[in-house]
Amino acid sequence: MSNLRLPYNELSPELLKGFRQVKIELEKSPLGLPLIELVYMRISQINGCSYCLNLHGESLRKHDTPQRRINELAGWRVSVQFSAKEKAALQWTEALTHVSTTNAADAFYEPLKEHFSDVEISDLTFAISLMNAFNRLAIGMRQ
Repeated sequence: MSNLRLPYNELSPELLKGFRQVKIELEKSPLGLPLIELVYMRISQINGCSYCLNLHGESLRKHDTPQRRINELAGWRVSVQFSAKEKAALQWTEALTHVSTTNAADAFYEPLKEHFSDVEISDLTFAISLMNAFNRLAIGMRQ
């Protein structure tokens, strides 16, 4: 995007610092950075954040994610590139990103319990929430 509407990073540095601190803490999560980056990328695809798509695509490649997985992420439901665990995480990702229509129904939440600990589910939910917030900043302020 171009023509930044407001320099939010300068106007609200402490608030942005808080978001960045959450991101740093998530990097220590037992979920692992590759899964977190997949989630971030999927959210950015849904929200149409070109800045974030580029950022997370580069990060996934840096962490040796095969290009085919990146290419097929939008079609994760029918792709053989993603494990059942990853699919559960991506389903929850989409449910929370579209929360106004999904209401984060149990049908989207329950599959997580088969693959993730309570801490991991909590961390995943924070990651989804954080990236949706970052997307809204970038898109809303035209980063």
